[in-house]
Amino acid sequence: MFERFTAGARATVVVAQDSARFLGHRGIGTEHVLLGLIAGGEVEVAGRVLAGAGVWRERVIAGIERIEQARQEPERDLAEKDAAALRTIGIDLDAVRAAVEESFGPGALDGGNAQRHQGPWWRRPRQEQRTGGAPRGHIPFTPRAKKVLELSLREAQALNHDYIGTEHVLLGLIREGQGRAAQILHDEHVPLEQLRDQVLAELQRAG
Repeated sequence: MFERFTAGARATVVVAQDSARFLGHRGIGTEHVLLGLIAGGEVEVAGRVLAGAGVWRERVIAGIERIEQARQEPERDLAEKDAAALRTIGIDLDAVRAAVEESFGPGALDGGNAQRHQGPWWRRPRQEQRTGGAPRGHIPFTPRAKKVLELSLREAQALNHDYIGTEHVLLGLIREGQGRAAQILHDEHVPLEQLRDQVLAELQRAG
């Protein structure tokens, strides 16, 4: 299928992989594909449509962070309950951490390297953007992202196109409609059907 991808569609996949890596994610999800489509800018159909709908890179990244924080809340609550339970038997995790760092240096319990720059990955110096656990090499697509790519082929076939461009990938993403990208677009009050109509209108104007 990838041999039918245009240069812009292939660049979308590359940016999606890079986005997943720098975010420290183990799979390329629909949210990373959306970031890849945005990176096409005004040169690509998908980039123009997304920009016209007010979907910008920074807003998508903020949406990813919101989803990540919501997912981590239950884990944080559980960790706090565990720490409270340990305190009842005389074990203070904060005191243990302080003692270890005093002996072995800051960040000793975090893989040995405390991050000097806190905050989102895209605001850190490039050499520090990769977290200690960031995946290297090939990163696989998640099942939903794979579905988006499969649907992009179907969208191209439905339009009688013998190539797969960013417009088809965006149509596939819209048609999948259940992944994180769709959730972010919903949170940004961007109706998927309206976005689809805009893609088709853009193609009609170009034709």
